[in-house]
Amino acid sequence: MVGSIIGTGVFALPSALAPYGPISLVAFAVVTVGAIALALTFGRLAKRVPGGGGPYVYAREAFGEFAGFLNAWSYWITAWAGNAAIAVAWVGYVEVFVNTGHAKWGSAAVALAGLWIPAAVNLAGLRSMGVFQIVTTVLKFAPLILMATVGLAFLNARNLGHFNATSGSPLSAISASGAIALFSYIGLETASVAAGRVRDPGRNVPRATVYGTLACAAVYLLGTLAVFGAVPHSQLLTSTAPFTDAANHIVGGTWAGDAIAVAAIVSGIGALGGWTMICAEMPDAAARDGLFPKAFARRHRDVPVFGILAATILASLITVAAYSSFDNVFTAIVLLSVLTAAIPYLFSAAAQLYWLITHRRAVPRGRLVRDIVISAAAMAFSYWSIQGSGYQTVYYGLFAVLLGIPVYIALKRSRGEYGENAACGDGGAASAHPAHDGVRHLPPRTAA
Repeated sequence: MVGSIIGTGVFALPSALAPYGPISLVAFAVVTVGAIALALTFGRLAKRVPGGGGPYVYAREAFGEFAGFLNAWSYWITAWAGNAAIAVAWVGYVEVFVNTGHAKWGSAAVALAGLWIPAAVNLAGLRSMGVFQIVTTVLKFAPLILMATVGLAFLNARNLGHFNATSGSPLSAISASGAIALFSYIGLETASVAAGRVRDPGRNVPRATVYGTLACAAVYLLGTLAVFGAVPHSQLLTSTAPFTDAANHIVGGTWAGDAIAVAAIVSGIGALGGWTMICAEMPDAAARDGLFPKAFARRHRDVPVFGILAATILASLITVAAYSSFDNVFTAIVLLSVLTAAIPYLFSAAAQLYWLITHRRAVPRGRLVRDIVISAAAMAFSYWSIQGSGYQTVYYGLFAVLLGIPVYIALKRSRGEYGENAACGDGGAASAHPAHDGVRHLPPRTAA
């Protein structure tokens, strides 16, 4: 959980939020509350619907195959586009040591190396990836805790700048910066996505989801505040390695900043290792149900090779395209990732709300009210995140999500659910996959 949530996004986030000013910390606090509501919701859903697949499975079981497919498709876009964003942020810290002039194509080459090294680790097998995650998580969490504690002692209010640095209203500044801040929490659902590979998932997945999110929230909020207070606002606007700059301002010299840069490099590689696996896990679950191309379900030594390679190639393409076309590469890719993640989050919260309302008699009243409030808050937060992504991002993101519809039609056609089988009523879906009919095969009523 921590390994997937904390990548290089948090290390680049202060610079991405700097154009909004310290008001973005208010947005960060709001996003944290929403992220915790989502974490609690995913924890409940993991108990209700066991097995891997996460948001894809929840949407499929509650609302049927098409909803499940759209969630799998949207989340798949989130995963590989998010990998591109992590790689771009990772470049800023690698370039503390190499390509210090930030030559555009040199940066693109570094980003591509950051995408393919974790892919190679994943292709080596699950055990190699597990060891890789443990080592990189420990190495990256320690310096973040140090900055979130010791760094606060060096906070200088004069470095913060105007509270609302934008020309718009406080509400618009909070919405826009909140969409960027949400990127730091993408990954809170990864334990549920990989639940099929987790020992005792009914117990461990909810605990990992909630406790992992809380731990990251504390480090994020305090660490970002420390950077805002340590680096002058004008410098933070153009910084490619804000935590490194903050460490240098606090200690003097460059050794502390170099140490933070090394931690960020390790953090990025570790997160990319976890996300490369997630890129393949959800399509694998959907492919085994016939709702994603069959190639995603093929494994070699229990490794979904095609899913790993496909995601890494797509992330490489969007990275190269971003470096050739976008001025603000990190923010552009982040907003796309947030939008395509918010859609599965919204469906997951809606699925939990649906089950609570339709099976309310099976749940004690006090727990029912609590869970309905949490699910409704997670659902409202997801709507807010979509709105805050901006008109252009919603336009391109929605277009990318809807491109999945022809794929779904082709998959249904290949399963023989049109033509001769059309007389089955719902295109043959019920007869082909009776266990995945959603409404007719709900999870046990005793689960809350």
